[in-house]
Amino acid sequence: MGHPSRIEWTEHTWNPVTGCTKVSPGCKHCYAEVMATRLQAMGAPGYENGFSQISLMEDRLSQPLSRKKPTLYFVNSMSDLFHEEVPFEYIDRVMETISATPIHTYQILTKRAERMREYFESRVVPDNAWLGVSVEDRKYGKPRIPHLQAIKAKTRFLSVEPLLESIGTIRLKGIHWVIVGGESGARARPMDERWVVSIRNQCEKKGVDFFFKQWGAWGADGKKRSKSANGRLLEGKTWDRIPLVAV
Repeated sequence: MGHPSRIEWTEHTWNPVTGCTKVSPGCKHCYAEVMATRLQAMGAPGYENGFSQISLMEDRLSQPLSRKKPTLYFVNSMSDLFHEEVPFEYIDRVMETISATPIHTYQILTKRAERMREYFESRVVPDNAWLGVSVEDRKYGKPRIPHLQAIKAKTRFLSVEPLLESIGTIRLKGIHWVIVGGESGARARPMDERWVVSIRNQCEKKGVDFFFKQWGAWGADGKKRSKSANGRLLEGKTWDRIPLVAV
């Protein structure tokens, strides 16, 4: 069935894979790594191998089948479905579950855009699968966007979190949704309000849904405080736009 999520832009998480390895600056303070370490210490099923070892959780493949209420699922909040150690044959099984549950919508986010593109070169993306890439900076994040745009998908999105620098002009053709957020935690890197406003303005101009997730550990005023104290307001407004979910 998955688990209810406190992530602002989804409802439940579904983790048919656990574990990951770092590939870019956005991974530096990975929340999933911290959480996996805690879960391993607690003896939670699925985290016996820690975070750096990829584990295929076959017993979880059928979880969404038992949920009858239409649900927005974030797939692999604790891993990357397109990690090099996840066989395409296993991803096929994940997609089979997605195709078998058209009442649900699945958000699949990756930093391995090239591998996602390779996978879908010979496969059809289910209409209820949203495909996204992480875009934390110019060097590593922005080059992922063209790979996403090359995939024939009904809904494509960008997760610009943690936003580590100004990413300049974004080519938004074929992009339906952009999420932006700052980093949380004691070692969080600051996010400048001007970087966020630039992305918001580009989305507004192109008619792309914009979602501002959080400031994180650093506020709009450049001061560090608790995540809850910094809140989610951008220029005095909450930005919660999300593509329509057809059920």
